[in-house]
Amino acid sequence: MDYLRLIDRSKLHYKRSDVTPIFAEPAAFAALVDDLIAPWRGEEVDRVVGTDALGFIVGTAIALRLGVGFVPVRKGGKLPVRHERVSFKDYSGAEKTFELRADPWPPGTRVLLTDEWIETGATVRAAVELVERAGGVVAGIAAIAFRKNEKTAPLWARYRCHGVWPEQA
Repeated sequence: MDYLRLIDRSKLHYKRSDVTPIFAEPAAFAALVDDLIAPWRGEEVDRVVGTDALGFIVGTAIALRLGVGFVPVRKGGKLPVRHERVSFKDYSGAEKTFELRADPWPPGTRVLLTDEWIETGATVRAAVELVERAGGVVAGIAAIAFRKNEKTAPLWARYRCHGVWPEQA
């Protein structure tokens, strides 16, 4: 199934493309999830971590398909329990904060990070920092769109990265 055709590209700038129509079509969403986890089939993944907000949708579906738990990385100020926090500048240069519940897993837990869109890698680098600070091992990073550019090159060099939206789309 060509689920990428469902992405609303009515805005001129690619970052404003809307992937949510995929979620409304069960067969398309299932195909997306299968394609996102393809590189990790048969490998050990203990948890899936998704970044706020669309990474929650993608990550939860992936976790269910893999039969593992899901752990959210939340926007700052959202967690009412003890947590770790990291500040970063997003793709637009705006200051942001991510939080991860304290002690979310045993040390050495293999984590698959997920998000909807990775253009500069700023948000996923913040999530990686939280995962590694919590004793997790990043098994990989998966996103619908995961751009290869000079800003994301260190992620592609260090981690197993995967995106399903072609660079030219």
